Amino acid sequence: MHNVLPESYVLYHTEGCHLCELAATLLHAAEVTYTAIDICDDEALAERYGVCIPVVKAADERCLFWPFDATQLQEFLGA
Repeated sequence: MHNVLPESYVLYHTEGCHLCELAATLLHAAEVTYTAIDICDDEALAERYGVCIPVVKAADERCLFWPFDATQLQEFLGA
C-alpha cells in the first residue's frame, strides 16, 4: 500500500467517457485518493487532454496516459 496523500493525484476525464470510468475503477481498486477534473469545464484542459483522456496526473507533474492497466498504474504510483 502506498502512502498517498489526499488529492495528490488528479484524474482528467469527461462525463460519459467509458474509458474514464475504467480508469476511475482502477484508481479505486488501488485505493488512490484523487480529484476528478472534467476537462470540458476548462478550455485549456480540453485542448491539452481532449484526445488523451483519461489521464492521471501526479503532484510532481508526471502523467499516466490511457491506455494503462492495474500493473502500469501501480508502477506509476510507486515511481
